[in-house]
Amino acid sequence: MADPLTILGLESSCDDTAAAVVRHVPGRAPEILSSVVAGQTALHAAYGGVVPEIAARAHAEKLDICVEEALSKAGLGLSGLDAVAVTAGPGLIGGVLSGVMCAKGIAAASGLPLIGVNHLAGHALTPRLTDQLRFPYLILLVSGGHCQFLRVNGPDDFTRLGGTIDDAPGEAFDKTARLLGLPQPGGPSVEAQAAKGDETRFALPRPLLDRPGCDMSFSGLKTAVLRARDALVADKGGLTVQDRADLCAGFQAAVRDVLAEKSRRALAEYVAGAPVEPAFAVAGGVAANKAIRAGLETVSGALGVRFTAPPLPLCTDNAAMIAWAGIELFRLGRRDDMTLAARPRWPLDRNSPALLGSGKKGAKA
Repeated sequence: MADPLTILGLESSCDDTAAAVVRHVPGRAPEILSSVVAGQTALHAAYGGVVPEIAARAHAEKLDICVEEALSKAGLGLSGLDAVAVTAGPGLIGGVLSGVMCAKGIAAASGLPLIGVNHLAGHALTPRLTDQLRFPYLILLVSGGHCQFLRVNGPDDFTRLGGTIDDAPGEAFDKTARLLGLPQPGGPSVEAQAAKGDETRFALPRPLLDRPGCDMSFSGLKTAVLRARDALVADKGGLTVQDRADLCAGFQAAVRDVLAEKSRRALAEYVAGAPVEPAFAVAGGVAANKAIRAGLETVSGALGVRFTAPPLPLCTDNAAMIAWAGIELFRLGRRDDMTLAARPRWPLDRNSPALLGSGKKGAKA
């Protein structure tokens, strides 16, 4: 299983339609031959968030175009591939299903092996693609729908040390943006406003810092922003430009502080296991926030642990991470067939109890 591998990856779990080709020659750093992402921001702008039905239709329309472009940029045809990997969950089920069906069609027509990839594993394995980290390493997976500390023991072996018990940070950023009348996606909008604000003006809470462990909560922080906004409106009849900037700065600082302190605790637990080459990585859309990155890097440096974060295009949803995860799983002998199912829920750590509860479709996280 040490032969060179070239794999096509497909990603359609939320509102980005993506295709990429990644090649790996053993003994060398992986090479991203192409990475194509078709965003849907304009389609959802009028609704204040992602509309699942609109997203699913857009994926169905764009997937084959993205695949054709990715293959063209890589200078390959289907005959130059060793397999096709696709996000099979978790995510918005319509989008995930679009990707799975497209990948099945490609596999059936070409005879290529099919590999179903957990979207979260794609993020969690990205530091292996970009920095060739050795197992085990610690990762903070922080995005619009997820927030977890994971010890990555292998391509399909993850141990959760903690996570959010309610809103994910990215979701809290989006909701805060809506509360303050800022455009979506909320993360970049809040970050831009925060750069102009005073983070000390509003005494916003740092939830769960008074409790042991690595679990987090962001719902109460969002509510505190709402109350602060309403108090300003009641007192002055509206928000000034500076009010909005200060609220954004205070909110961002609170998220940064919570993630930094919980990271310190998770790192202490991880380092206690005496990893050979200790490393701490952050991935997911919220990892693009510069203030949060800086806070995490400071904590990691204080404990003498290597810190790494993917380039910004690989923090948000992309297919290169899915292709790379497919390569890692392919080398483990993973193959799927035409019974591969799209899954709205798919926890990485299958042994830990669900943080957010379970339903008929399984654990949420």
